[in-house]
Amino acid sequence: MMLMFSSSPVSPEPQFRSGENQPIVIGLVNNMPDAALRTTERQFCALLSVASGNIQVCLRLFYLPELPRQDWGRSFVNQCYENISELWATHIDGLIVTGTEPAAAALVDEPYWQTLTKLVDWAEDHTVSTIWSCLAAHAAVLHIDGIDRCALGGKLSGIFECTKAADHSLMARAPSRWRVPHSRYNEVPEKALVSKGYRILSRSADAGADMFVKHRRSLFIFFQGHPEYDPGALLREYRRDSRKFLVGERTNYPEMPRNYFDNDTGTVLAEFRERALRNPSIDLLSSFPAVANEKLAHVWRELSMATYTNWLSYLVEQRARNPSPTEIGCLHDGEYGLKSNAKSTSARVSNVTGSVQSVRGEGGVANEMFSFPRILSVRRGRCSI
Repeated sequence: MMLMFSSSPVSPEPQFRSGENQPIVIGLVNNMPDAALRTTERQFCALLSVASGNIQVCLRLFYLPELPRQDWGRSFVNQCYENISELWATHIDGLIVTGTEPAAAALVDEPYWQTLTKLVDWAEDHTVSTIWSCLAAHAAVLHIDGIDRCALGGKLSGIFECTKAADHSLMARAPSRWRVPHSRYNEVPEKALVSKGYRILSRSADAGADMFVKHRRSLFIFFQGHPEYDPGALLREYRRDSRKFLVGERTNYPEMPRNYFDNDTGTVLAEFRERALRNPSIDLLSSFPAVANEKLAHVWRELSMATYTNWLSYLVEQRARNPSPTEIGCLHDGEYGLKSNAKSTSARVSNVTGSVQSVRGEGGVANEMFSFPRILSVRRGRCSI
């Protein structure tokens, strides 16, 4: 982990240790809803940091202006992220595009559809490789090959066993079986993907195609699951869905994530569910059961690290074969142990290599966050919130 920063607020340019190699520049298009916006950013920063090894990484953060947000979320991305329009005339090596909660029955009716499809086309011509996550994966395969998603009839949420389906450099050092989180209302069927030339790298008997790829001008990697999730992510989603029921934003109480809670935790949450069904009220949310972080095992961590390490190594290898100028200009943000004027409602991450700490997130639900040294530079706008 070689990247070092200047902590001076005067210069927006990161200072790298001497060496021939420029850092790999990754763009993160964060489409997650406001409640998960900053958590998603932290998850990807933590994963890229621990996966990078000796690879220098610069992360740039982008947003889609058409994606509906509340005032806080809109203000945050306007100040702390770059508008996606800034991406079209720049150079990056790799791109990560997250999903979001579906609002329309058809993806083509989402307000951000045109910009997202423009991003798919741009990534094909201007990235070495792009990762498409969850809804973004569904949108990309629909735009590229006309493969439409299928509704599941309810939310698929939990930790599901996956099996390795093919050999690929991205799967180097991966075991034959592992478990990974999934959280979605739709899927793209494996049969339809295979018929259009996608290569299935992993699958689940309960969750369908997990990870698949298609390589044309750029290597496109698709995840229907969420290897970037921290251990508390599904709990926070479950709590948010429970809140929606209590305030009348949904008619049915959410199902518990599968294969996630231990028996004791499941019993306590089931008792809360019965109380909520008898007397749905927002006042109940304050008594939503607390779950100790140690009860939420991070069983997919090693697989996630290996996959992203392999991806970063692929970017380095391909850029060495086809060098091109890389624009660097990453502003520093206090969220990751750097000086900034930004105010933060979460705990600062320390610079202790290799440790794991818990911080209290939404409603006291614990997040697991990795403390990592300064190998990851984060470019932002002038963030003051």
